[in-house]
Amino acid sequence: MKTGLQIGATGELTWMVDATMTITLGGIPQATVFSTPSMIMLMEQSAREALRPFLEQGEESVGVEVEVEHVGAAVPGSTVRGIAQIVEIDGRRVRFEVRAYAGDREIGRGQHRRAVVQLERLVANVTQLMQEEDRVMTLKPNDGELGAFETVIVKAANRIATVTLNRPRAANAINAQMTGELERVVAWLAGHAQEVRVVVISGAGDAFCAGDDVKEIAGLPLEAARTLSLRQANLFLALEQLPQPVIAAVNGPAFGAGCVAAYSCDWRLASYAARFAMPEIKLGWPPGYGIAQLTALVGKGRTLEMCLTGEPITSARALEWGLVSELVSGAMLMKSAQQLAERLLLLPAEALRQTKRLVHLDEGQLPKVTHRADTEAYLRCLALPDAREGISAFVEKRPAKFDRK
Repeated sequence: MKTGLQIGATGELTWMVDATMTITLGGIPQATVFSTPSMIMLMEQSAREALRPFLEQGEESVGVEVEVEHVGAAVPGSTVRGIAQIVEIDGRRVRFEVRAYAGDREIGRGQHRRAVVQLERLVANVTQLMQEEDRVMTLKPNDGELGAFETVIVKAANRIATVTLNRPRAANAINAQMTGELERVVAWLAGHAQEVRVVVISGAGDAFCAGDDVKEIAGLPLEAARTLSLRQANLFLALEQLPQPVIAAVNGPAFGAGCVAAYSCDWRLASYAARFAMPEIKLGWPPGYGIAQLTALVGKGRTLEMCLTGEPITSARALEWGLVSELVSGAMLMKSAQQLAERLLLLPAEALRQTKRLVHLDEGQLPKVTHRADTEAYLRCLALPDAREGISAFVEKRPAKFDRK
């Protein structure tokens, strides 16, 4: 932690109260107010802002204690402020007096303590918790045999593995079976980093991957849908973290989970026919995972455009945004991917692996675990009537009629 932190220093944060920050009391719409958890978050984040200028690279502050009174209400659309003032510094632990206001009116007060920690250690702890979570599969490297598959084709030759998503009649949509088979493939690749130096991923037929299998999701209980979403998030995170350079050869639509699969790779070569989209909003829910990765790649504004409209972008627009590395003709796509893979084989293997690891390490792993928040938001919306309408409209191939309230 840098020097200069003093008692009396303050941090301040201003929010506009929206629907995600409220609670409706007694089921009465007129009794919708700024919730206590949101108010506590506002005050905690204002304390975090006070500490931010004094953190060294690789440090972060985490909340360890909070005691708050909620003394007033704020309504949707109002502006609320959190103010945190340092009242005690004990080594790497800092205590704050925190207050929240709606305009000039105090709505909350209390005490909050934060600790400054090393991000590397925090990430290790979070990773350990994820490994202990029964409902999320941890992809451990497999140095054994690959086995046979139905929804994926894997060919390995000359230290290059080509992985083809193989449900062409369903535009290579990812169902539970493909999820399980891809988990096995990624685990095998992680366990064969010496034998397989580069990985190329593409789709059979005219599509790269149309996303999640919506028809299958329609029949899943919510808990099963949560488990599947977390497994898929873990899968694509493991794909991103493979030691080998991974090239996506995007031969057609890459929508939803297919778009996440593409941008979890290190390169994205695309044919002129390729399109990219995060269309979940049109089905009635937000993306279940991958928002942090997309934001890191194309920026917040373009992520909002893709995720809030659900509209596809062309391969040319994807190239302009940095979502795609290179455009080639469909006939040349796999040849170009092969040529890139062969160029990478000429470079020192361990240097490639370490460089990739360092890029991801410098980026930080903590934002990647936000897929748990993504999944909970997805599940919340999946249980609503709009999601049922979105699924019905998808199956019936008609425009959805969502609740406009």
